Amino acid sequence: MLELVSGPVPYLRLSVLENIAPVTAAFSTRQGGVSRGYFHSLNLGFHVGDNPDRVLTNRHLLAEATGLPLGAWVVGEQVHGSRVAVVGKKDRGRGAETLETCVPGVDALVTGEAGLTLVALFADCVPVYVVSGDGGAVALIHAGWKGTLNRVAAAAVDCLAETFNVRTAGCWAVIGPAIGPCCYRVGEEVAEAFKGEVPWGEAVLRRCGEGAWYLDLWEANRLALLDAGLLPERVAVAGFCTSCHPEFFFSHRRDGGRTGRMAAVFSRREG
Repeated sequence: MLELVSGPVPYLRLSVLENIAPVTAAFSTRQGGVSRGYFHSLNLGFHVGDNPDRVLTNRHLLAEATGLPLGAWVVGEQVHGSRVAVVGKKDRGRGAETLETCVPGVDALVTGEAGLTLVALFADCVPVYVVSGDGGAVALIHAGWKGTLNRVAAAAVDCLAETFNVRTAGCWAVIGPAIGPCCYRVGEEVAEAFKGEVPWGEAVLRRCGEGAWYLDLWEANRLALLDAGLLPERVAVAGFCTSCHPEFFFSHRRDGGRTGRMAAVFSRREG
């Protein structure tokens, strides 16, 4: 389902999507860049305290490795909400070279424009890739626990369906690398919010101590996609925990907040 593409800048290719639709879908690792210290080495986030020149170099390196030019990237602000933006040609380059030019206030991007690259940044939160059945429209979602609780993945699918007249049952989705239910420990307040606000709240929680729970963000987002109309056999879960693999992934939880960011990149090709 995910294939490691080796080279100077290794990355994960989402072959399960690329084999069924005219898309390029990838997720970066932390390897192959020029950042130092906490951000070693392919940090792609401008907002974490790294040297911006090194971040920009890293972005150019990933763009070259994946064949997705930096000038075609579109990056959202990522505020842990559930807002979705439909983007097109006019948005090419937004957030690609500076933080200030990103699409403000959104955690999900949707497009029907070929050659435009949707980009989101991660260090434990959940990347969700969605493509319409005919490959004509794509969505990329950033879902932390707040976005997952507010069903940002379902909001993006609804936007995809309404904007591009897409049948949700025909869509395909992949839930990419993120912190797993093995490592994502939350307190009573977060657990109660899930149990009270989503119908599957109990199903995605496992008690691990007094006032402590393991939260399964992978399953919570899978269930949100099913609730939005996707079929179970069309939703795949990568199953890679970012916290468990320090050699490959940055992890905000594991690294105490001082860490870099990987990128999910998703582009529709002419097909």
